[in-house]
Amino acid sequence: MTYPTFYDVEQTFETSRIDNIAKAVDTAFASFDSSTVKPEATVGITVGSRGIDRIVPLLHAVVRNLKSIGLRPFIIPSMGSHGGSTAEGQTAILAKLGITEESAGCPIVSSVETVSLGLLDEGAEVFVAKDALEADYVFVMNRVKPHTLFHGEVESGLCKMLAIGLGKPRGADNLHNFPLEKVIKPAALRILEHINLLAGLAVVENAVEKLHTLKLCTSNEVVSTDSSLLSISAAILPRIPVETLDLLIIDEMGKNISGTGMDTNVIGAWRRMAGERKPEYKTLVVLNLTPQSQGNAHGIGMADLIPKRLADSIDPAATYANSLTTGVWASGRMPITLATDKAVIDAALAKAPTTLRAVRITNTLSLQHFWATEAVFSDLKTAGATVHPDKTNTLTFDSTGTLMPFETC
Repeated sequence: MTYPTFYDVEQTFETSRIDNIAKAVDTAFASFDSSTVKPEATVGITVGSRGIDRIVPLLHAVVRNLKSIGLRPFIIPSMGSHGGSTAEGQTAILAKLGITEESAGCPIVSSVETVSLGLLDEGAEVFVAKDALEADYVFVMNRVKPHTLFHGEVESGLCKMLAIGLGKPRGADNLHNFPLEKVIKPAALRILEHINLLAGLAVVENAVEKLHTLKLCTSNEVVSTDSSLLSISAAILPRIPVETLDLLIIDEMGKNISGTGMDTNVIGAWRRMAGERKPEYKTLVVLNLTPQSQGNAHGIGMADLIPKRLADSIDPAATYANSLTTGVWASGRMPITLATDKAVIDAALAKAPTTLRAVRITNTLSLQHFWATEAVFSDLKTAGATVHPDKTNTLTFDSTGTLMPFETC
């Protein structure tokens, strides 16, 4: 097999960031009206399973500010059915993120017990964590970004944290039986009618996963905050600036990268659900599952070819639980699995044209630098990406057939 030459490609992204998180949180709270806050009242802080940039100092600053206005904060793990749908599993996920009672500065109260808030007009039953109902206040916190399954006025953000995260396994399972673009917002509004929301903290990350925007909002501003920050997030979301490829090689997928392991906004939502094949990446190869995924390979069904080493790292129970919750069965199906990375790459190249349009990326988040074959140079230059023709790599494998990392350019 003759392997193609790949060239280093660089994209210029929005990389402005918040450097001093504690100061940014303090500034946000400076305009918060605490005059009506009941002293010594409890406040449950929602914390999800996603790895928000510098989540530990961010959360610690929130806890410190809540204490400064006389409240008694505690953390409510708010991650739907993640963590095996158990209280212990969800606490363990927080620990993996570095979030403990010691690091946060407050207790963690983990339970999957919920209360039904009735049916929406769409027929979906809304559930909310009992701990949130019993708290004097709730403080909702989440990252805002485009969703991998649907597009709408609100997507992944504060409303989703309320509806899915605080819904615990029962709420997440139920809402995923309906079109999320139709039920997320009304479910969140229903929950807001029953909890006492102190405030919401929405954050946006830049194209290199660093905190870019932070906004504190009131209960009445939750939807508008989600919507306005979604526009910012969508505008700076990293993408591959090529519409058609014969081959896309992804070194790793994982839950810490995207809820679907690989961001469908990058690889094409049609690979998960029916729809327009845009972008059209004909063959998708994935080589590894991140350790942070803890075996959950939800989204693996979007790949065409994988090596046995990836297949061996998958925990079927965790993967199927996630896929059953979303109701997208294809996300949990196994692609064609071959013995080694080399066997996978060879099979992909055997069906590709001589003039190969190919790209290799580390993952769907790390797109500031990637590698591409000469056939896509024109597309890259049109999109404003910089190609370094003097920085080249080729596909090489170790003695076990594992694809070697490209030399850093």
